Amino acid sequence: MANLIVNGGRPLHGTIRPNGNKNAVLPMLCASLLTSDPVRLSNVPDITDLRKFIEYFRAIGSTVEHDAEAQTLEVRHAETLSESAVEKLPLRIRSAIMLLAPILLRHGHLCFDVDAKGCALGIREIDPHIDILKRFGARMAPGDVVDLTLANRPAGQSIWAEYASVTATETFLLIASMSTGTSVLTNAASEPHVQALCHMLVEMGAEVEGIGTSRLTVRGVETLGGADRRVPDDHHEVATFLALGGVSGGQVTVETDILDEMPLILDQFAKLGLIFVRGLGSVTVAGWTRDVVTPLTAQMTPKIEAAPWPYFPADLLPQAIGVSVGCHGDVMFWNKVYEGAMGWSGELAKFGVRCHLSDPHRLIVFGGNKLKPAEVEAPYIIRVVVGLLIAAIQIEGSSRILNADPVSRAHPRFVENLTSLGADLRWD
Repeated sequence: MANLIVNGGRPLHGTIRPNGNKNAVLPMLCASLLTSDPVRLSNVPDITDLRKFIEYFRAIGSTVEHDAEAQTLEVRHAETLSESAVEKLPLRIRSAIMLLAPILLRHGHLCFDVDAKGCALGIREIDPHIDILKRFGARMAPGDVVDLTLANRPAGQSIWAEYASVTATETFLLIASMSTGTSVLTNAASEPHVQALCHMLVEMGAEVEGIGTSRLTVRGVETLGGADRRVPDDHHEVATFLALGGVSGGQVTVETDILDEMPLILDQFAKLGLIFVRGLGSVTVAGWTRDVVTPLTAQMTPKIEAAPWPYFPADLLPQAIGVSVGCHGDVMFWNKVYEGAMGWSGELAKFGVRCHLSDPHRLIVFGGNKLKPAEVEAPYIIRVVVGLLIAAIQIEGSSRILNADPVSRAHPRFVENLTSLGADLRWD
């Protein structure tokens, strides 16, 4: 595990572009398994999970050309996958769950253990994925491992999901796109990365209606073709760069083509006193008042709630918490997605932050803190590392974030990018 040394109190200035969305590129790579035609992706983030996918693809006999500098990737899968390697899924990353549908469609069988973990955000159940695959005709053998067989081409299904799971929605899209007839998913996730997968499948030949809504209709086809797609910018990274620029006392401009995804996100950060100026193809953080916008109802505490899209994303809650530690007023944060995702808040006390964890989902950060540099320890959660960094970078003096390397799973060249804006930080 690597540690991050942060010398705070230095204003960031400049212009930067975000990387491609980690949560989009991985399901898009899974979709490439549904065809033997070439698939080319651009704006590809050079992240560790991507490299594990590439390693797996090469092991099963696929041809992969990855240019990290140019941010491009071209993959072509063999007609027949390697029998000895196909079931050795890269289970140490959570996104490997999205390989189930395409591998079953191509190979007809999968067997794996269920105790693989990808992060520390509480229990990530695989039941919704297995349930979807079983509805489409997969059979699961009894036993302590998941042993799935798909003997025939699936028939279209109508499914009403218990909750709007991003990855389960993507599993549905992948298997429905090559099923016979029409499939419908109600209570589908609608995040931008889900939409990116939908658009890719459409380019490959599937018919998908309801993109961006909670009801998806897919008319499957027998054969899918290739695609040439741009991975969308990462809205998490757009907000992260803006937050870091604002709390540092500087002005940072982020150039991006996803401003239509940002209104609610920017509004929630504006509740914490960040000032944004929107331009044509860019947004600038122009200042930070530190004032929390208070509700007209005097008895209510200001709050920021995270829930499935189009609500404020749960993956941006740590960044907002990192901003709030320097605010004048109190704020309640409510994570409606993950249980136990606020457990790291105890580390904030080391910075001098007064906060109260009300329950596994709600955290109150009190305003007017006397902040001080500190050594803090990050759990294995990508965005929490960033949240701790946002806190540290606004504090004069040297802080250390222990176990910070999970950030590389989502943010390529993160330290280099921030250093180019004037930040003083380095790996230890």
